[in-house]
This record gives sequence, structure tokens and C-alpha cells, in this order.
Amino acid sequence: MAEPILTDVFGPGATQTATTITILKADLPGLTAAANNKADSLLVGLALRWQIALTETLFNSDTDRSIYIGNGYPNFAYRGTNNAQYRVDQLTINLARIDTFGTIDPDDY
Repeated sequence: MAEPILTDVFGPGATQTATTITILKADLPGLTAAANNKADSLLVGLALRWQIALTETLFNSDTDRSIYIGNGYPNFAYRGTNNAQYRVDQLTINLARIDTFGTIDPDDY
């Protein structure tokens, strides 16, 4: 098999040039596209997109894949002066490569 391609990971409308990447908001699950989406909303939409394309099952079945997104453990945090209860959901990005005792380098994946 082969590692995933750009449109697998970022959606069917994704394109890139030597200097830019373009991701269509319509390709991000659950996101309501607007001219002024919050950065947090865009990040969550991307993470949910990655969770679809980068599963642990695909990672385990194909050594050409080096990244998978896993679910963490939901929990609660109490924040603010009134200790409001917040649900904290976790998605874990797992990066795998042959160990060279180096730091994380995007070009290795």
C-alpha cells in the first residue's frame, strides 16, 4: 500500500503549490463555513478530518503510514472564577518513524 495523499488527509478539495496549501472548509467535518471561522474551530475541523483518514487500523495494516489519530480519555475540568464544568475531549496525534534519537522533523513523515 502507499502513504495517504494530500486529498485523503485534508479533503477532496485540498491543493498545494510550492508555497501554499489550500483546504476547503466544506471538507472539514462538522464545521459551518463562514468568512470568519475561529482558529480553534478550524483546528478541530482539521483534527476530525484527520481522524477519518489516519486511523490506527490503517496504520497497523500499512508500514508506509507513519501517523494515526487516536481517541484519548474524555474528562472534565473546572475553570474560571465560578468553577464552571468543562468537558475535555482528547484526540492524540501519534507519529512513528525509525528511531534515530532525533527531534520531531516534519520531513521525516
